[in-house]
Amino acid sequence: MTTVFSRLGNLGQDWSADPAAMPDKRKFLIFGVMAFGQFMALFDIQIVSASLSDVQAGLAAGPDEVSWVQTAYLMAELVMIPLSAYLARAMSTRWLFVLSAGFFTLSSLLCGLAWSIESMIAFRAMQGFTGGAMVPLVFAVGFTIFSGKQRAMIPAILGTVAVIAPALGPTVGGMITQVLDWRWLFFVNLVPGVLVTVASIFILRLDRAEPSMFGKIDWSHFVAMAVFLGGLEYVLEEGPRNDWFGDPAIAVGAWLSFVGFVLFLERAFFSPNPVVSLKPLRKPIFAFACVFNLVIGFGLYSSIYLVPVYLARVRGYDSLQIGTTVFVVGIAQLGSTAIAAALSQRIDMRWMITAGLALFAWSLWLSSEMTSQWGFWELFFPLAVRGFALMLCIVPSVNMALSAFPPQELGAASALFNLMRNLGGAIGIATVNTWLQDYTRIAAARFGEALGHSANSAGETIAALTAKIQGAAPDPTAAATAARGLFAQVVGREALTMAFDDVFRLMAWVFLAALVLVPFCRPAPGAQTPPPEAAAH
Repeated sequence: MTTVFSRLGNLGQDWSADPAAMPDKRKFLIFGVMAFGQFMALFDIQIVSASLSDVQAGLAAGPDEVSWVQTAYLMAELVMIPLSAYLARAMSTRWLFVLSAGFFTLSSLLCGLAWSIESMIAFRAMQGFTGGAMVPLVFAVGFTIFSGKQRAMIPAILGTVAVIAPALGPTVGGMITQVLDWRWLFFVNLVPGVLVTVASIFILRLDRAEPSMFGKIDWSHFVAMAVFLGGLEYVLEEGPRNDWFGDPAIAVGAWLSFVGFVLFLERAFFSPNPVVSLKPLRKPIFAFACVFNLVIGFGLYSSIYLVPVYLARVRGYDSLQIGTTVFVVGIAQLGSTAIAAALSQRIDMRWMITAGLALFAWSLWLSSEMTSQWGFWELFFPLAVRGFALMLCIVPSVNMALSAFPPQELGAASALFNLMRNLGGAIGIATVNTWLQDYTRIAAARFGEALGHSANSAGETIAALTAKIQGAAPDPTAAATAARGLFAQVVGREALTMAFDDVFRLMAWVFLAALVLVPFCRPAPGAQTPPPEAAAH
């Protein structure tokens, strides 16, 4: 027992004076605990997506109401991410992470115990708000305590977590709902959440709190940021489902978001103590890295969203089959993690991100050749290329964004950088949803025109189907109706497949367009220079 308390005492040693001087074992322990917290927060974004119908039935909610189970989490998380840097300075990284992990665990318990759709939405918002702080903190801490080749692994590892967590969410969530109950989607967080919280209390002593900052907080800046980001997320989430600005609620949300944005900028520039500092954007290399992260978030979350939708709506795959297929991206990422980390120490970041963007665009172009018969093996190569390319995009963008900042500025830089990825994802999913709806209507109209010009062929096909169905169902009227329905279903499936192809092709052009920015990403002097130990190898 004495030995145990002695070890806990050593773990509790204060390293705030020089976090980089702590032993490597302690560094990796801290990073591992925080990275697992980040995984939990990102995993829970999508864990309910495959089980929303079960949540809806369990809480007697309507289809419009249950969508807020997802939207509330994303809105609250988006607000917390940029706020986390200010809170980390005010209460220290240690206590912000402890409180985030603790309240995330508590809100997970409350979500599992929710008695109505209103209580579920409130607890999901709490879960997203508290979980959002864990995402940028781990980036800032990783770049504070590690250097050289160890630091090069940080963006690779966290990039892998950022892709695998949301990709696993729907599959694992579907399996949990099938085997246990939808409430266990939230109860599964309890044990790991408690472990992360307790471990963080003992090991996270990296900086000192500045409680006086709570008395100087600019509340108008905070409210403006919350209205701006929350309103923007609401518009992006609900727009594709509700005719965008044709819906009065969405139009009001858009105006509130715009006003909040204007006030947010005014306070950011003129407030003596802004909640969110925009100073990191003064560095051109950081500003370009944020743009790249916006594009990466667009492609990352949109592609993760589109492939499962295709497999479910066109191929009729269940959650396990979808998860097995999409997980190819994660496996390819794991294989490329070490490669990307090693390259980041040896070559110019601009060459690396050029290769990553080009390969990602190629993978999207390969996906634009899909037919309604594509399955695991047809998607395997495009998904594998996409997973490999992601690391070549993520690693240099993170290094460009965070390498040039001193430890005291890393929190603000990390918060802004991670905000851009989440904004890119929100914009991307809303955009591809709109594109998919529009292109499906266009493709269906083209099919209608083509069938109108070859009515005989269509009539012959329906007659043949009617004859086959009539063998099992003697009623000729019912057989003809079933044949027409089956024919319409096939046409609809093919129109939807063509729409997916068009969307993937447009996304590829977005990534190719981002290449125009690469030549302007000149690193700060010495920021990209490989350390001596890397050169020695």
